Order: sequence, then structure tokens, then C-alpha cells
Amino acid sequence: MKVRLSVILNNCAVRELIGPTDRLIAAITFDSREVRKDGVFVAVKGTRTDGHLFIEKAITSGATAIVSENLPEQLHSGCTYVLVENAAYALAYLAANFYGNPSHKLKLIGVTGTNGKTTVATLLYRLFTASGYCCGLFSTVENRIGDKVLAATHTTPDALAMNSQLAGMAEAGCTYVFMEVSSHAIDQFRVAGLQFAGGIFTNLTHDHLDYHINFANYRNAKKLFFDTLSPDAFALTNADDRNGLFMLQNTRAKKYTYALLSDADFRCKVVENVFEGLVLSLNGVEVHTRLIGRFNASNLAAIYGAALLAGLTDEDTLRGISLLTSAEGRFEVSRSADGIIGIVDYAHTPDALLNVLNTINEIRTHNEQLITVAGAGGDRDRTKRPEMAKIAAELSDRLILTSDNPRSEDPGLIIDEMRAGVQPQHYARTLSVSDRREAIAVAVAMAKPGDIVLVAGKGHEKYQEIKGVKYPFDDTKELIERLEKR
Repeated sequence: MKVRLSVILNNCAVRELIGPTDRLIAAITFDSREVRKDGVFVAVKGTRTDGHLFIEKAITSGATAIVSENLPEQLHSGCTYVLVENAAYALAYLAANFYGNPSHKLKLIGVTGTNGKTTVATLLYRLFTASGYCCGLFSTVENRIGDKVLAATHTTPDALAMNSQLAGMAEAGCTYVFMEVSSHAIDQFRVAGLQFAGGIFTNLTHDHLDYHINFANYRNAKKLFFDTLSPDAFALTNADDRNGLFMLQNTRAKKYTYALLSDADFRCKVVENVFEGLVLSLNGVEVHTRLIGRFNASNLAAIYGAALLAGLTDEDTLRGISLLTSAEGRFEVSRSADGIIGIVDYAHTPDALLNVLNTINEIRTHNEQLITVAGAGGDRDRTKRPEMAKIAAELSDRLILTSDNPRSEDPGLIIDEMRAGVQPQHYARTLSVSDRREAIAVAVAMAKPGDIVLVAGKGHEKYQEIKGVKYPFDDTKELIERLEKR
């Protein structure tokens, strides 16, 4: 496939053009190692390196067009130079134009927020698929084109990979696509060239401050997503979250709310909350669900509202919600033969951990022990480490601090930083076991029939990253194996 350069430059905010635009372009890349003959190289300034340093290499490798924010010192007569204000922003439109603007051919619905993105996007995908639609999915766990599963390396892919997969979804006959939209993707303009039919806001709590520096930047990145929605789209926000209505300020989209505690367009009330599932009242209609916990009641309220706004009937939506099961690694429950309840959850932020522990404590009888295994990732926001340990220690009967994905950091030092948040009265009930596999084994060995073991932090992940190497590791598999060996 080749596309004329003049076509793919549409909406790229070109400042200056040197050279012809009637060239046929075979590929676009922002990685100089992937440049092809008759390709466009986009010199993006990244967090680790600057693409402008590789312009000469890209031309040597066959690039016939360069998109950059600054001109290189040496210009080649056989190359077209396109100067833009922001290369990352231009890349998003280049990618969309190159693949024929596939988001215009689909009903693309984005989900953003700190917690709940994966659950809401995944369960909307399942709900609409069960209703007979061919759907696509972009999530932290996996990407899907209909029934075809594609590996997910980022919560939201780069603009080229995303538009390539969206084109594949359109070609496969998908009608709806559900996408987790991360704050990084918004801030880095990865979704700038896409047309969304709707946007959903779940909540906003402490996360990613290693990247955004402060909470205001993080919040504003989320808001930018809603600011750029079209008047034909819908914006659905959580009215229970103190930042929910802020997201709707200045959006041109049609505004809607959902809530458990506040007045809202889509109101949810928890009738019953047990380990077997939730009984909810959704806009006055009672529905039994297989999901557990108040945080999932909020997720289901978002799903209910979005499904109706996107075109499902009330009857199909309620029936579909009653059949939904948890997304992988999100409050997944298993049991041992002697009655120990094991729970795996992706909770890796203070608020997510608080929600999960509060949910368990609401449901349990308190005649049993709650044993929590928790860690924190390396090379990420360090300020949340003591906060997470403090929450876990206060809301659990026993706490085992362990490694998560230590990445380049020393697991022992991460645990020490977490332990600093544990209050003195909880010292005796807190252990440190650096090896995650051993920590899970110790937790199960401590448990007695009827006790609850929560393994938090990694959820769906199938690896543990240590010193730049990803080793196979699956919390659910490890926990189930230990429960079965009792």
C-alpha cells in the first residue's frame, strides 16, 4: 500500500514545506531502525531520546520524507522536509491518514480514569459481542479484533500500531471498538488523530506522578480527552468522583453522568453485596450480577450508561450485564477444598487497594483472617509505596510485603519504603518476604479454613520484571496451585 504524501499531511499543522508532496509513501515510522524505502520518518522528541538525532540515518535507510520540529543542518535533494510544531501530534494524524482514517468507520468509545478502565472497556466489549456485534478492544490485558487476540504491550498503543489495528478492525467488519485511554497516551498525542463516538470517565486518584510530576497535570491530561470530543459524541462521567464534573467542563460532547451516591442520569444502587455477586438497582430495575464489590457497582453503572448511549436497548443491556464475569485479574475469586477464599486483583494504587480491601471487609463475617500480599513497582512513583502499605496494614489482619515488578530497583529497598508507612501498632502483623512466589505460599500456609487471601498488584500480568528481564509469573496460577495443595 502506498499513499501520496499530500494526503497523509492533512491536519498535521505544517509550518514549512521543502520539497514535493506528490511522493508515494510506503510506510511511516518514528523509529529510525524501522525505516523502509519510500518511507516517512517522524522525528519525535521522546522521554529518553530525540528523534532529530537520527534523521541522517533514516535518509540513508531510504526515507524520502522527514517530519520534524527543526530542520537538520544538511538537506538532501531527494527528500521532502516537513516542519511541524509538534512531531508527536503530527504523527497521530499521519498515521490516521495513512490508514484511511479507520476510526471514522467505527463507533470508537474511549475509557479513561485511574481505576476501572480495563473492567469497563473489556465488559463493554463482551456485552456488545454477546449482543451480536463484531467488536474490537484495546486494553491493558489484550487487544482483540473480533475473536482474534493480539498481545497488548501498552494500555494504549502508539498511534501507528493503533491505526493499523483499527484499520484491521474496520476490514474485519467491526461496528464498535472499546479502548482504554491512558493519561500517557493523551499527553503524548497518541489518540489525537482519532474520532471518538463517546468517552467515559471512571475516577481519578493518585497514580503516574513519576511521569506527570503533580496531580494537576495528571488530571488535566485526562480532561484533554473530553475537551477534544466532537459535538456528535457523548461524554459520560462519574458524578461520585470529585473530578467527575470537572471533566465535562468545556467539552463539546453531549454530557451524561452515572453514580451510586449522587443524582445522575444513570443511577445505581447496591441492593446486596456478597462473594457470590452483586444485586443492583439500575435506574430502578433490579439485576443480579456476578461481579463483586461497590467499585464494580460503579463500573457496571458506567457500562449500563455507555451501552444505552451507544445504542443497545435497556432490555439487552440489563440481560447482558447479568451474565458478565470479571475481567482477568480484576477481583478474581477462587476457593480451596477446605474453604479458603483466594482473591487476585490488579490493585496497584492506594485507592484501588483501598477499594478492594473495603469491599472484602464489607462482605466478610470478621470471624476469619484477611491476609494480604502486596508490593509496589520499581522505577515508578515512589510516594505511593508507604501509603499503600499503610492502607493494607490497617485493613488486613496479616500483611505480607513483597516484590511486584522491581524493574531496575532493589526489591528489598522498595519493601523498606513501603514498610515505612506501616504504623507501629501493626508491626507484629506485618511480614516482609521479598520473593513473590514464596510470599504467596506463606500467605496460604498461614490461612485456616474460611480465611481470605488477597494477592494484590499484578492481576492479569504473566511476568515479573527484574533487572530488565521479564520472568514468567502469574499470580492467579500461583495462588490456585497453593490452594490446591492444601
